[in-house]
Amino acid sequence: MMTQGWDPELEPGSQPDELERSLDAVAPRLRALRQRRGATLAELSERTGISVSTLSRLESGGRRPTLDLLMRLATAYRVSLDDLVGAPQIADPRVRPKPFYRDGKAIIPLTRDTPGLHAYKMVLPGHPPESPVPQRTHGGYDWIYVLSGRVRLALGDEELVLEPGEAAEFDTRVPHGMVSASAEPAEVLNLLSAQGERVHLRTVEA
Repeated sequence: MMTQGWDPELEPGSQPDELERSLDAVAPRLRALRQRRGATLAELSERTGISVSTLSRLESGGRRPTLDLLMRLATAYRVSLDDLVGAPQIADPRVRPKPFYRDGKAIIPLTRDTPGLHAYKMVLPGHPPESPVPQRTHGGYDWIYVLSGRVRLALGDEELVLEPGEAAEFDTRVPHGMVSASAEPAEVLNLLSAQGERVHLRTVEA
């Protein structure tokens, strides 16, 4: 006699439940996220402490992710666990930024995990006018808009002073850097391509 309410399709091991399906979907999500960020397995291993072989198996589906591994990956990518496993999102468009600091700059994220492009508000500390502007190069493209103060933008051998309301865009393969043009702080909006975001902010913890 069959017990009332029993369904053979729900017998353990006969069909994956929602959790199993979510875990199965993590592997391609992890690979796609890393590729969008332009990171190698070796670079991700350095940031997370997870071995390259384990990361490779996670992305291929050869290993199921544990909570510890997911938390380390979410921290490295600066996304929530829900974003990492593809949990349904609550319809709330607000971004709740968590400011952090790097090289003396206050940096406020303005976007979630948008593919290929990231927006930040940056507060540049005062900079001695006679001091040079540090520069670097990397792949990608940057766009800045001055909200307040004045900004010295160095592009190779050229240097511009941007006033509030002015914007600039440039290829980051050209040596570049920006500082406040005075002893007073300056505020800018900064859009970074995925490559630029990784170079500028990769060592910052979420």
